[in-house]
Amino acid sequence: MIHLAPLIKDLALILIAAAVTTLIFKRLRQPLVLGYIVAGLLVGQHVSLVPTVSDEKNIHVWSEIGVIFLLFSLGLEFSFKKLIKVGGAASISAIVEVIFMLALGYLLGQIMGWSPMDSIFLGGIISISSTTIIIRAFEELGVKGLKFAGLVFGILVVEDLVAIVLLVLLSTLAVSRQFEGGAMLISVVKLVFFLIAWFVTGIFFIPTLLRMTRKFMNEETLLVTSVGLCLLMVVLATQVGFSPALGAFIMGSILAETTQAEKIEHLVKPVKELFGAVFFISVGMLINPAMLVKYAVPVLIITVVTLLGKTLSTGLGALLSGQPLKTSVQAGMSLAQIGEFSFIIAQLGLTLNVTSEFLYPVAVAVSAVTTFTTPYMIKLSGPVYEKLADIMPHRWKTAINRYSAAAQTISVVSDWKILLRSYFTNIIIYTVVLLAIILLSSYYLLPMSGVYNWGRIASAVVTFLLLMPFLWALGFRNISSAESNRIWEQKKYRGPLMLLRLARIVIAVFLLGFFFDRFFSYSVALAVTAIMILLILLFRHKIGDFYTTIEERFFSNFNARETKVGNINKSVLAPWDAHLAVSEIKPLSPVVGSTLEELQLRENYGINIALINRSGIKMYAPDKFARLFPGDVVTAIGTDEQLQKFNDYLEPTNTAVAVPVHDGDPIALKQFLVGEKSPLEGKTIREAGIRERTSGIVLGIERKGQRLLNPASLTVLQAGDIVWIAGSGGRLYAWLKEINTREDGAKQGKRS
Repeated sequence: MIHLAPLIKDLALILIAAAVTTLIFKRLRQPLVLGYIVAGLLVGQHVSLVPTVSDEKNIHVWSEIGVIFLLFSLGLEFSFKKLIKVGGAASISAIVEVIFMLALGYLLGQIMGWSPMDSIFLGGIISISSTTIIIRAFEELGVKGLKFAGLVFGILVVEDLVAIVLLVLLSTLAVSRQFEGGAMLISVVKLVFFLIAWFVTGIFFIPTLLRMTRKFMNEETLLVTSVGLCLLMVVLATQVGFSPALGAFIMGSILAETTQAEKIEHLVKPVKELFGAVFFISVGMLINPAMLVKYAVPVLIITVVTLLGKTLSTGLGALLSGQPLKTSVQAGMSLAQIGEFSFIIAQLGLTLNVTSEFLYPVAVAVSAVTTFTTPYMIKLSGPVYEKLADIMPHRWKTAINRYSAAAQTISVVSDWKILLRSYFTNIIIYTVVLLAIILLSSYYLLPMSGVYNWGRIASAVVTFLLLMPFLWALGFRNISSAESNRIWEQKKYRGPLMLLRLARIVIAVFLLGFFFDRFFSYSVALAVTAIMILLILLFRHKIGDFYTTIEERFFSNFNARETKVGNINKSVLAPWDAHLAVSEIKPLSPVVGSTLEELQLRENYGINIALINRSGIKMYAPDKFARLFPGDVVTAIGTDEQLQKFNDYLEPTNTAVAVPVHDGDPIALKQFLVGEKSPLEGKTIREAGIRERTSGIVLGIERKGQRLLNPASLTVLQAGDIVWIAGSGGRLYAWLKEINTREDGAKQGKRS
């Protein structure tokens, strides 16, 4: 008889069981995750209704692979740019909620008489909401486009990152078996160090690798390469003392910045779903129904605490961040559940043998109940807000509204804030990069050189050549030169500015000395350090040029995906090739002091000025009387040729530079169709009030295949016109939504 490995039999059993249960749950319109957990419960050792898995160790290995692919896929959806764009509101809300639930979970565990370690892990379990469940609930309820949904998505992004940090901290705590502030701090510093080192290195090399091998990459080789890179990072993470999940997440987030991200995500999805199913089935296999009956009361208490605690803490965090009361209540009630990360945290406790056996099934049971309640909590959030608004004292509501309005007011960032932020970022990033190169050279290159002096000298020279551009960037390159020059003009600030510059040089010299001290004796290292500093100063221009090449490659890779998406959007949004460009008005520009009417930019260059940003004060769709002053950042709209001529006019010496813009409400290009029952039909552009309602400009109209560029304000809008507008993103979206609603209402009235 042919022998069949137990793993194959077990996989056949669990996948068939999963297929049956998920079909039933799909029919009942319930999350498939719950179907997988029920399948695991049925084939586990605690239930004998169906055949039981014979070799749980193999299934456990597969479940670990499932965790790896779940975190890898999460990393592919995650983006460090996305985290930056989340803003303060989501970050504050998420941090308040996590800290509150960590403390509440620990306190609840202690009240119920659990061990300190069980209580700490309980806090971690109930602090992270389920991204999968919330997204699915939002899609089913059709609320993804509402304001509070955007805040919820931002909070989920921050929570995912916090959960990764929690895994590291809980692992450290589990090993030491006691809370040691020093050990925790070292773990956090170590985590930050490796995150920066891995991310910078990965962004520099991996997109370049994928781009160079793109013509050889079909779907099969791209999938194999992506999975191989994921598992390689898993191995690296475990070797330096982190969890495999962290390594998978980091590689996913690196690949998320490449132009191949969407394709990789598509290719990995079936693999993730297969191994993810095995993971959730293994979760169900660990559930002991007798244990659930025994701990039914704790399950009920934790469920109630999760629902109320997460609603209260998230809502309070949103209020503190300046969100309106309605948005805060809706966000809080939407996040009142736990999910996949809770299973991973609970499994970590079991794997490390630091938590009791009952904690895992309790966490799963709470997750199952809160998954069922999530859609109802989202639906009830509106009525709960209205009831709360009715019973709340008027002065409280007034105070909340004033605070919200004040928190969302645009503030001017001072030169000192910009400069200090730039200096801090520069020092942190390049210190990490330099230390990473030094440590790699010390642990791998130096031992290979043997006892021979020439070997040590050769190793030191090679390493120094690698360090030079980053030493120059850390200690000598210009940072925020415009802000630095303005501060230097104020004599009283020259002393602090010189200290900041000196601090950068001192750190660079210290790192250089630290490096040579690892290769040579103290006296030799001191002399060599002084010589090498002189070499850097002598060849600083060539080193600077080489560093610029490295930096351009990094940012080219970092922005490649965004550039690709931007090019796609450009072709979709602008049939006549019009797009946005940002320029800064320099002091000697010929446009300084002139009004837009005097400049006649539309007549002479065919471009429109959509926004003037003056030290944080934004003028959307400025009128013809607006003047341009030095330092103004203008957003112009036109074709490549038109914008090039305009930039040449602004900068006759051809010294224009790109201007980075970080805008909470950026200019948006939108198109809409004027329907037969549209309230805009038959009205002129001026009568439609487009400029006033959207702070925007009508760029063009497509009418029966003809394009009307820069139409006059007296142009009458007709049914079938496709109108292109550039304006404030938020106001433009709200206005288009209002127009569509009124048009739909007119159509329904006609039918009735």
